Amino acid sequence: MSNKLIAENRRARFDYFLEDFIEAGLALTGSEVKSLRNGRANIAESYAAVEGDEIVLINADIPPYPQAGKFFNHEPRRPRKLLLHRKQIDKLIGAVQREGRTIIPVKLFWNEKGLAKLEIALAKGKKIHDKRETAAERDWQRDKARLLRDKG
Repeated sequence: MSNKLIAENRRARFDYFLEDFIEAGLALTGSEVKSLRNGRANIAESYAAVEGDEIVLINADIPPYPQAGKFFNHEPRRPRKLLLHRKQIDKLIGAVQREGRTIIPVKLFWNEKGLAKLEIALAKGKKIHDKRETAAERDWQRDKARLLRDKG
């Protein structure tokens, strides 16, 4: 089960320049962990924000676990605290406040010990011309691979 992927934010690489990757833990309830074990989560439109002296994951969707019942279930899009070292938190807060960076979740996965981890990245937003350049580069790589495959 080591490094089994739960959810991935594939759009992040298209919309942002991803610079500094950090692995963070998540403060989850029991029904959230059960729902993640079913492989159901969506981090595509989520982001991490600074609240006080903590980093919180906002708008990540972990659907309710049906067997948990009505009273023991969780709210699907509740803010979830990210578990990081103090130096990492201070670095992220400084980058967000001083440099105008954004903290983007890249992927949600199980680590070797079976704990849910979130890979986050410091990101800088891309402009429209940067996105066009990325799309053109991707198309060229696809065409180049096709040509090399056909040639032989």
